Amino acid sequence: MTNPESCTAWSILVELSKTVAPIRQLIHEPNPDLRINAAGISGDFTRQRVSPEVVNTLLELVDQTGVLELRDAMFSGQVINESEGRSVLHTALRLPIGSVLDIDGENVSDEVQSVLAHMSSFADSIRDGEWTGVTGKPINRIVNIGIGGSSLGPEMAYEALRAFASSEIEFAFVSNVDPTDIETALKCSDPERTLFIVASKTFTTAETMANAEVAKAWILERLNKYPSNEVIPCHFVAVSTNEGAVREFGIDPTNMFEFWDWVGGRYSLCSSIGLSTMISIGPIQFRKMLDGLNAMDSHFASAPIRQNMPLLMGAIAVWNRDFLSIETTAVLPYSQYLSRFPAYLQQLTMESNGKRVRKDGTPVTYNTGAIYWGESGTNGQHSFYQLLHQGTSIVASDFIIVAQESAGSVDQQEMLVANALAQAAVLSIGVTAEELILQNTPPALVTHKVMPGDRPVTVLMVKALDPFTLGALVALYEHSVFVQGAIWGINSFDQWGVELGKKVASGIANSFSDPKLRTDFDPSTVASIENYVTLMKER
Repeated sequence: MTNPESCTAWSILVELSKTVAPIRQLIHEPNPDLRINAAGISGDFTRQRVSPEVVNTLLELVDQTGVLELRDAMFSGQVINESEGRSVLHTALRLPIGSVLDIDGENVSDEVQSVLAHMSSFADSIRDGEWTGVTGKPINRIVNIGIGGSSLGPEMAYEALRAFASSEIEFAFVSNVDPTDIETALKCSDPERTLFIVASKTFTTAETMANAEVAKAWILERLNKYPSNEVIPCHFVAVSTNEGAVREFGIDPTNMFEFWDWVGGRYSLCSSIGLSTMISIGPIQFRKMLDGLNAMDSHFASAPIRQNMPLLMGAIAVWNRDFLSIETTAVLPYSQYLSRFPAYLQQLTMESNGKRVRKDGTPVTYNTGAIYWGESGTNGQHSFYQLLHQGTSIVASDFIIVAQESAGSVDQQEMLVANALAQAAVLSIGVTAEELILQNTPPALVTHKVMPGDRPVTVLMVKALDPFTLGALVALYEHSVFVQGAIWGINSFDQWGVELGKKVASGIANSFSDPKLRTDFDPSTVASIENYVTLMKER
């Protein structure tokens, strides 16, 4: 496995990082490679701290680390998730109807289209009022029960595409095993008209199944005039691969929507995990979202490297992380509809690239995945932008701007966009003491008002936030994450760090009722267990 530090380009980038000019200077130097349009997204990277020489060397690093070869292997269905022995084929989920992708003698695209057709038929039956609860009343509320990618993607998409959502159906998303999450969703639900989507690949995910069992008990208690074998099939469907467990729960297997082990949870929005999204916006608009994803896939797969937006975005992310020592990236969407997009990206980026060993098991000796976080629009300006501008930690930022919002006045929209562009300018360029003096700033305040700038900023602008654009935006970040992981030589498609905590949690839960099991844990954990048990006795 290639160690990027052994590449000539890496050594050159180390030296360039010591001499690269500040953004205030670079922004005035022509660099056409830093403005790219793809799949309806305008990507402006001119506020990044990269010179033409840096860009050229980053693209050499892409070549020397075999990013393009790994990209082609992914699209062709080769096994690139080596630790789990799997192909990585989320891009197959959004191929156009009639596409052919042969994997081991089977056309994967045909399987995908079959599931999409099943989803479409079901979604239409809900939206048209043909699907009814056990009492004969049509469904008007969907509760999606899942966790991680089985919740973050559908919830993000629902919020982002509210302008396209059915006004006749309410949606709720339950992910936390904290009982208040499911209880809050149930309080607002009419048992006669509520449908639960239980999303779990194995149908054994602890948090998801705990919430599903609560929902099951709730609806059976309230519809106790009807036998459970009539209630559950009318009010529960499953997104899973475990037909036996689905059947045992009481769900009719004909209402199980499949997906495949080559779809990672954080890449599963356009699989059957997106069933709630399809019900919300309808099959036609869902297909447009898939088209947007596919458009960015096609761009990433075929655009020349100097006009390849995900390639440049990913390479610059590596530059910021490893050569400018920037630890975090703020995602700042100036659209309230995209309020859940930063949370979605937290999983996509940090679960994918939060790795400390390369694919061959050798430890990395450089930084990998950055911390991603954020907040929507002007809300963030009145919260944490102070630290972005004048804090001692340098934070890179991605500004996402929607030119034409579906609601509000033009004046409001212009104010919103002006705020975004102003913040992007000040973060990257700043304001010096000399400039403040020329602005007649009182001398006592000059040092307080200096903005050092030199905070790297990417501006992504779209015409409107519609299903196609959302799909393209999601795929852009997916492929940027891929590029980063490929350069670092890590596996962006496993997540072993998630598993140990789940195992330990199970042991702790058992120890609440059996003190003998507490000897398995460290003294601090034992003390916390005993404190919890004591507090629970005081209920």
